[in-house]
Amino acid sequence: MFVVISYDIPSDRRRTKVMKTLKDFGLHVQYSVFECELKDDDLRRLRQQLKKLINPRQDNIRFYYISRDDAKKRQVWGVERNKFEVKPWYLIGQEKDE
Repeated sequence: MFVVISYDIPSDRRRTKVMKTLKDFGLHVQYSVFECELKDDDLRRLRQQLKKLINPRQDNIRFYYISRDDAKKRQVWGVERNKFEVKPWYLIGQEKDE
């Protein structure tokens, strides 16, 4: 699934930890915005890691779930920080023994 994640974290230390964690999962496209193409397990793991890093009374992280078709339609005006290509998904099945 394609997810846009934005964050607003006043603490430099926590913000840096969140940014470094997100870099393992997606592209840093604006100062506090990442674009990620994630499998369900990866999204679950990312959310668990982020939950441990933030202070819910001060910090804000938003997850925007976007369809693949909508992700392809996005427009970028001005300098594009990172280009995130939406990759095709492939289903690979196991052959059954007969």
